Amino acid sequence: MLRLSLIIFCFIPYLAVAELASVDIYSDEQLLTLIRTDRYLEQVQTDDCQLVQDIEARAEILKQPMYQFLWGEMLNHGVCVPKHASRGMKQLQIAAEQGSAEAMLKLAEYYYHGKMVVKDKNRAVQYVMPAAANGDVPARLMLVRLFSEGYGSPVDYKLGYHWLYNSVFNDEATQKQATSLLQNLAAKMPASIVERAQQPQLH
Repeated sequence: MLRLSLIIFCFIPYLAVAELASVDIYSDEQLLTLIRTDRYLEQVQTDDCQLVQDIEARAEILKQPMYQFLWGEMLNHGVCVPKHASRGMKQLQIAAEQGSAEAMLKLAEYYYHGKMVVKDKNRAVQYVMPAAANGDVPARLMLVRLFSEGYGSPVDYKLGYHWLYNSVFNDEATQKQATSLLQNLAAKMPASIVERAQQPQLH
């Protein structure tokens, strides 16, 4: 009995290693879903920080934008690694430069709220506008919110209104939020401009 117990005890570390090795790196689709549902940092912690080296390699060496986003956010918040906001924000900026709508939106949110950076809502407009132009609905929501609060150029109000008005929404709550934001922005625009912005094609 004692011998059997010793054998089982000896195998425990190997069983633990096998369990640790079972976590696979996230697919692009999985990671995008985690980002869009704001569960990406929670998932890294749920996986017991096993994927830190893989995430860092995909961000720093392979230069994959979604992993640059994830790695940047891990550094920004000190998740599984020591907190290093300047490195984290740099990763987000690199991802944004590569066209990541998620990184553009996150940077805009940081500047909107003044978190880890000086609050600058006009800079938030600059970050979020390319993502909005490329069809990202959360970015369009934020852009119209910023415009309705008086930030950005009034010349662009018609464009921002047009993009959001002609967006397709996945759920009723987002559609209601868009309707409210559009009403707020319309109050800052001449009725004739609003009417033109509501057309399927902007002229």
